[in-house]
Amino acid sequence: MTALSAFVVPVVTVGMLWVVPTGLGLVEGPRPPGWEPLRRAWPLLALPGAVSLWLPRSGPATALAACYALATLALALQAPARLALLLPRSPAGRARLSLRSLRPAELAVLTALVSPSVAGLALVAERASYPLFGFELDLLALTVPHFHFAGFAAALVAGLLCRTSGGGALATTAALSVPAGTLLVLIGYFVDDWAELAGAVVLTVGMAAVSVLTLRERRGLAADRATRTLLGVSALVLAATMALALWWALGEATGLPHPTLTWMAATHGLGNALGFAVCALLAHRRLRAAGHRHPAPLPRTELPA
Repeated sequence: MTALSAFVVPVVTVGMLWVVPTGLGLVEGPRPPGWEPLRRAWPLLALPGAVSLWLPRSGPATALAACYALATLALALQAPARLALLLPRSPAGRARLSLRSLRPAELAVLTALVSPSVAGLALVAERASYPLFGFELDLLALTVPHFHFAGFAAALVAGLLCRTSGGGALATTAALSVPAGTLLVLIGYFVDDWAELAGAVVLTVGMAAVSVLTLRERRGLAADRATRTLLGVSALVLAATMALALWWALGEATGLPHPTLTWMAATHGLGNALGFAVCALLAHRRLRAAGHRHPAPLPRTELPA
């Protein structure tokens, strides 16, 4: 196991086995057929992927990773199914896409549902030692945690915070910038370091909004010390780790001194996974248990024919 994988593998294991199913349990609103079985079975479905991480790159590791990739694809298919339940319908029963059905909070949740499938595809390629789209194996390995924690956890938390706050400029910024930044970083992989820097800037703006909203929630909703601590840690760690991400992206684009990938995995990666994602999801689960539920999406409306 390399120094890089020594940091990445435990983090991704936590993301697969705990972060994703915990996050899915916090999603409210319409749940398509198959949602509950998939959510409940997720730790079992994710187990092959987690095992593949601890094996050397090989045929068996690739096969196990492919099993996980199929589970992430099933989750991604829940996004269009969920969207269809939110769309307003005409009296004839036909769904119609409208801006109202694509509110920022819902866009963030849909992004969260799709993101693990990107990680699943990258995992299969990395375990097979295949440079997918020409990417180096280390970059593919880092794509896996990125789309579990920035793509899934951060987008989901941004959506939850947007609903908690009832909207507003800051909440809308968080719910739109986190998905947009995650997508732009992915596009930057294919374009150049400057495009990736632009994505990092947008993502950092969104994460900063998440951090501020989290501190507001800590002050306004969290009644017990444990929940306040979890929210405070998640907000402060997120601010620090995104500063590191911006530093790294700027250095890659300009050639200025910046951390190595291994150093980033040990700081930015571990911080985002344990300090932000785990603490934030634990806090939101405690808030849910205390009765602080997030407002559900507006019911779909009937449109004139």
